[in-house]
Amino acid sequence: MNILITLDNRYIEPARVMLSSLQRKNRQVSLDVYVLHSCLTEESIAALKNVLNPEFCRLYPICVNDRLLAFAPTTDRYPQEMYYRIFAARYLPQEIDRILYLDPDIVINGRLEELYSTDIDGYLLAAATHVREIMRKINVLRLGMHEDGTYINSGVLLMNLKQLREEQDYNKVFEYIKKYKNMLTLPDQDVLSGLYSDRILPIDACRYNMTERLFTLYFSSEAWRDINWVRANSAIIHYCGRNKPWKENYIGKLDVFYRFAVKHMKVYEW
Repeated sequence: MNILITLDNRYIEPARVMLSSLQRKNRQVSLDVYVLHSCLTEESIAALKNVLNPEFCRLYPICVNDRLLAFAPTTDRYPQEMYYRIFAARYLPQEIDRILYLDPDIVINGRLEELYSTDIDGYLLAAATHVREIMRKINVLRLGMHEDGTYINSGVLLMNLKQLREEQDYNKVFEYIKKYKNMLTLPDQDVLSGLYSDRILPIDACRYNMTERLFTLYFSSEAWRDINWVRANSAIIHYCGRNKPWKENYIGKLDVFYRFAVKHMKVYEW
């Protein structure tokens, strides 16, 4: 299973928790973890490595220095590294045909083989949406999305690298970022949704991108305020936004999965 993460030195500890939970819930699965970064220290890379059992998992740091992204909008919350997932097909080894991107602010709560083996032939990505129809239509107007396109959350992406290499026009991506620069509120997922909304296969958000907001507000879902349903069915818990379980002011109930993951994190010697 090929896994991709992108991050800077500030997100090392959450990434360690995510990788440890990924390994614990997907035992006996061979994991090749690719890390796209621009500034990770040797200490940070070592910290990521030592939560992975070398018998089944390998870490491959790839330092990116893409000057073409110098103009792209960034903030403290959204550093340049967030754009690397957009160009994963450009930066990753050519022999990799698919990869599962995971944000570092995630805990893995179940097996991922079914998601990873999803048939994405003819699609560029598979991802979940967190927005209702009215907000989707607003994003169609805001971002120039396809009229029937999907606005995604970019924290979990099953990427068809083979298809992306064949179809992705890097110049068009840069042109899009320049054109919509002042409209990008969540830059990476705005770009992916704006450009590829009609080439994205929707996946079940409650199973593969469960958030505190879905848990408390998604009334039509079996997962609504049912922590036992989440524990049994949600393979991926995503702590997106500012509400992080490692902060003292976390509000909600899904932090129980993060605390469990921290408690059971192991350290291995390479």
